[in-house]
Amino acid sequence: MKYVIIIPDGCADESQVELDGRTPLEAAATPAMDQIAQNGIVGSANHTPAHLPAGSSVANMSLLGYDPIKNYTGRAPLEAAAQGIELGEHDWCVRCNLVTVTDQTMTSFTAGHISSPDAKELLKTAQENCTNPQLEFIPGVSYRNLLMFRGTPDSPAPFSSETRATPPHDLSDKSVAEDFPRGPGSNLLCDLMNQSTDWFSTHEVNNTRQSKDQLSATNIWLWGLGQRPNLTAFSQLHGVKGAMITAVDLLRGLAALIGWDRIEVPGATGYTDTDYAAKGKFAIEALDKYDLVCVHVEAPDESSHEGNLNKKITSLEEIDKNIVAPVLAHLQASGGKFRILVTPDHPTYLSTKTHTHGNVPFTICGAGISADQFDKYNESNAEASELEMLNGWELMPFFLK
Repeated sequence: MKYVIIIPDGCADESQVELDGRTPLEAAATPAMDQIAQNGIVGSANHTPAHLPAGSSVANMSLLGYDPIKNYTGRAPLEAAAQGIELGEHDWCVRCNLVTVTDQTMTSFTAGHISSPDAKELLKTAQENCTNPQLEFIPGVSYRNLLMFRGTPDSPAPFSSETRATPPHDLSDKSVAEDFPRGPGSNLLCDLMNQSTDWFSTHEVNNTRQSKDQLSATNIWLWGLGQRPNLTAFSQLHGVKGAMITAVDLLRGLAALIGWDRIEVPGATGYTDTDYAAKGKFAIEALDKYDLVCVHVEAPDESSHEGNLNKKITSLEEIDKNIVAPVLAHLQASGGKFRILVTPDHPTYLSTKTHTHGNVPFTICGAGISADQFDKYNESNAEASELEMLNGWELMPFFLK
């Protein structure tokens, strides 16, 4: 049996006035996703428990079959795993965004999708100016970077599970004045964030970006902190060998922690300019080696964070045309048993430009799946379906059974 999971991150949304009350998923031309619905089932699942952040870290952990209530320790440790960074018993990892804040308003939580080389130079300056030897800035991809606190029994980190920090993508076009970190250790985080404005204000990277009419990275934004999680290997739980295709460190890290291989696809960017066709091609090739292949696409989520309706619709159509359609056709032509699942991790609303709690639609077809009455994959049909999984982490064993 071959299994494929396709995750159009954040695709679930509200009805839009501009679309005569339809959602972007309902408005998009997605014949391959609809074919899965016609041949299989449509349902809904909730991957974001109410008391946990409504973000990709919690939601994708649930989607991959792990109860986040028991296993979630923070977003940053997952991204550390993607880079092969070992966390010791007393270490903490903190997500470090490069952002643009103008007059106390979050103008861009990506610093205008700053390039990785520019980000690396800015973090080098941050490290040079940081006087705490237990702190280490680690460059990642673009605006997505990390800060490590290497704790010891004699000098532990000041943080705890009560430390709170707001994701910058939840603050798009909003005031940041009341959303700085709070709780144990927050003074350290706030001091670093404030100091970074001085480190970056006249930095050569920002001077060059301004000369090109690009946004400056005004400062760092620290959030998503946590300690190392302990996840049981996926193969041990399900007897299935998996692989992940993604351009996002969070998913790379989750894959590493559950024992999946990671397949790097040239042209995969984690943005709307990603090479959708390359992801589809690599997924098909991976099925020769792996029992399960998971393809994650960030583009719909990024479109929502920008509040860009047209981009969101286009990204869904590209996913359908260049990933779902060829993968489904390959599975059907192979003659072997298969199952395919399409589902986002969480809703991301265009209206708020941020993630939200709540159910997301899924559709499954393949061996052992009897078709229900729904002929299209969308939020309305998922809501009408009797198949609802309030504990979203139960979807994976249901899919694999």
